[in-house]
Amino acid sequence: MTIPGYTIKTMTRKEIDLAVDWAAAEGWNPGLEDAECFYRTDPEGFLVGLVGEEPVACISVVRYGESFGFLGFYIVKPEYRGLGLGLEIWMAGLQRLEGRIVGLDGVVAQQENYRKSGFSLAYRNIRYMGVSVQSRENLRDAVPLASIPFDELAAYDREFFPDDRKSFLQCWTSRETSRAFGIRQNGKLAGYGLIRPCRSGFKIGPLFADTPELAETLFSALESSVPEGSLIFLDIPKVNPAALELVQRHRMNVVFETARMYKGSAPRLPVERIFGVTTFELG
Repeated sequence: MTIPGYTIKTMTRKEIDLAVDWAAAEGWNPGLEDAECFYRTDPEGFLVGLVGEEPVACISVVRYGESFGFLGFYIVKPEYRGLGLGLEIWMAGLQRLEGRIVGLDGVVAQQENYRKSGFSLAYRNIRYMGVSVQSRENLRDAVPLASIPFDELAAYDREFFPDDRKSFLQCWTSRETSRAFGIRQNGKLAGYGLIRPCRSGFKIGPLFADTPELAETLFSALESSVPEGSLIFLDIPKVNPAALELVQRHRMNVVFETARMYKGSAPRLPVERIFGVTTFELG
């Protein structure tokens, strides 16, 4: 069943703001400047379903490089659910990513439905929430990320992502409201992290580091860069025990979890060095 006159088209930049608002209404707590970076990553990667002129459904199907895509923002307005509109925009989105490995972070309850479309579970990502404190440790090793040459940052980030995402990274790390730090060892970049303001509190993502000790230093620098007592969020891969120890040390609590799934061969990522997922929406 569907509604006559239902059409699907590419979102305008303004319509992506609407999708972010819907995501906020679902409790996903997007960042205040996420929409601009999402759009710049792939301006044609966001679809909206319309009944007449009314937006009623959306999905993001962002292309990275030549081989990878990430699916997110899969939302139907509550009053239009159960009419088949979501399935139509889902199929249109997957068609845009035909021939690529596709990743998503879906709610666990929908995992079986995603499996029917060819997705397989890789691992769970878990969102933790805590309260920021001002670290008393020596954080001199954590330097402003802007002091790191972008090409060096992009080369390091590429180790943690299935394909090129330089356009996303350029925008993500240059927002005025975000704070980002890098850390070097033996003259080479060995970790970096970013914290950004969200509808509620601040969210860390990504947080990549070569060792748990470096991740701890970066985490402390990030939480110390926002007002003490702020809510902070961190999404960790459940398969990284050191990331679990990090959130437990900082007395963070579980908010919810997602199923990281892939259609096609799951990329081999160094999950033992991933202490914070960049985003649930774009990977």
